[in-house]
Amino acid sequence: MGSFTSSEQFETMLGGFFEHLTVVPSIAEKLLASKLIIRFKYTDPDVALVVDCSGDAVEIRRGDTETKATVEMFMTADVAHRFWFGKVNLMMALTRKQMVAKGPVPRILELLPAIKPAYQLYPTYLRENGYAQYVID
Repeated sequence: MGSFTSSEQFETMLGGFFEHLTVVPSIAEKLLASKLIIRFKYTDPDVALVVDCSGDAVEIRRGDTETKATVEMFMTADVAHRFWFGKVNLMMALTRKQMVAKGPVPRILELLPAIKPAYQLYPTYLRENGYAQYVID
């Protein structure tokens, strides 16, 4: 069993963080430039989040399993959580099948520099939004 006991809690926590990132200009601009639609499918607990960068603003859709995604990323909630702390190397995780990507992986890799500032924003977001117990030192 993972660190998260309910889908609702993980979806609210991570979905809220993704929504927070959409108002960070340096991140949002690069996401929008990608024009990608990325579906994240998490297990343990089961959660689906879509990050739609195809329009004029980045949209986060919780529970969206219908939108046709450019890329789909599959992983456990714990792997995703550690990733946002900068503790999971994407290439290693893909190689070890801790993360599975369907779609143009090179386009996802191009986003890594854009989201790197999020690694420092994540612990602050958790502390400020009632999730301090999930902060990893």
